[in-house]
Amino acid sequence: MASSASAERRKGWWWRGATECAARGSGTPCAPGPPTRRCGLCGAVAYCSTAHQISHWIYHKKECRRLEEQMRHVDILSDFPFTFFIEDINQASRCSFFTSKGLHQIGLWKSECSCGSLAVSMNELWLNDDWSLPSSLCPCAEPKSQLSTCLSCWEDYYQWRCLPLHSPVALLLHWPLTVYHCFQLLAAQSSISEVKDELNIHYLGPEKELLQLGVFGELLTLFSGVQIHMDLVGPAVPQFRDGKTVSLCKYLSCTEQDCICKSSCADSGARRLNGKCVTVHIKLHKGFYHDICRNILKDSYPHLIIAPNAGVAAYSSWSPTIELIKEMGIPAIFTDFCEEAANLAADCISTVTSLPLRLPIQINPFRQPMVVEDSALYLPCYSNCFLFGM
Repeated sequence: MASSASAERRKGWWWRGATECAARGSGTPCAPGPPTRRCGLCGAVAYCSTAHQISHWIYHKKECRRLEEQMRHVDILSDFPFTFFIEDINQASRCSFFTSKGLHQIGLWKSECSCGSLAVSMNELWLNDDWSLPSSLCPCAEPKSQLSTCLSCWEDYYQWRCLPLHSPVALLLHWPLTVYHCFQLLAAQSSISEVKDELNIHYLGPEKELLQLGVFGELLTLFSGVQIHMDLVGPAVPQFRDGKTVSLCKYLSCTEQDCICKSSCADSGARRLNGKCVTVHIKLHKGFYHDICRNILKDSYPHLIIAPNAGVAAYSSWSPTIELIKEMGIPAIFTDFCEEAANLAADCISTVTSLPLRLPIQINPFRQPMVVEDSALYLPCYSNCFLFGM
C-alpha cells in the first residue's frame, strides 16, 4: 500500500497535464487551449473536444486497456523517500521548484527546466564543477566508508553518503547511479566480463548529460579503485566538442570556501591505482554509433553499452545501432521515460534481433525523482524510469 507521503506526492503528479490532443492531426483541427477531456477508462490520454475523443476511439481502443494498467503504477513510480516533494508540493513547475531552492538557471541545474537555451548552455557549462549547494547537501568529499554491499535504492545511497532527504542532488545523480545500477544488474546475471582495474562504457545518445558531465565524478566512489573510460556518442554532441576529452579525478565541490573539497589535500588525496591517479575519463563523439563505432573501438572496446532515455521506437536510426550491438555481442541496457515507451522499444529490439530481451523491462530504482514536464500523455514519466537490455 502506498504511504501517506506517496499519496501527497501523487497529488503533485496531476500538475503535469497532457500537452496535446491524442487525436491531433487525425482530421479536423484541434480546439484552442490544452486538452482537458481525458479518457474515462485509462485516464492516460486527453482530447480537445468530445468530437475528437469519439473519432479517435477506433484507434485508442487498441491501447486503452494497456495504458490503464500502466496508469495503476503511478503510486509505485512516485514512491520516493525525499522530503523536498512534500515541502514543495504546491509548486506548479520545475522552474518554480528550482527557484524555491535558489537553483533556477544556476550552474549544473540550468538545463533542468525549459527556460534556458541548450546551445548557449553547452558553452557555459562545459566544465562546471560546483554543486551550488552547501557541503551538508551534496557529496563533495570522500564517503565516510567504502561500499560494503550493493546500493539498491535512493535511500541506500543517501544513507551511505550521509545526505539529508531534503537534498535535491538525486535530480542530477540519477545519471551516474543509473550507470552503477546497470552494471550491477549485468554482473548479477554474469552477463558482463570480469572488471578489475578498468571499466569501459559506451554511452549512447547523451543530451542533457552533456551539460552535467561533472556529476559522473561520483563514479569514482561507486566504482572505487577502478579506472573508468566512457565514450559518449550521439548527434547532440556539438561539433566543436567532437573528440574532446574530460578527466574527472575528484567530486563536484560545494559552495563553502573552507570545505575540504576546496583544499589542496582534496587534490593530493586523489584516488590512486598502481601509482596512477584514478579518473573517470570521458571522450565525446558526434554522430550515430553505427556510423562511427569502428573508429571508437580502436581505442576502447566496451564492457557494456548504456543508452539512457533512448526512445528506440521513436527514432529509426536505432535499428542499425541495435543490429551492430547484436553483432558485437556486448551487453547493452536502454532506459526510457515511461512504461509504454519501454514496451514499444522492446518490441523494436526483438524485431531487429529476433531474440528476447536479455534483461526484461523493469523499474529503475535510481530514476530521476521528478516527473517530466510537457509529456504528450498523462502516463507517469521520469528520466531513466524503466530499463531493459539486450
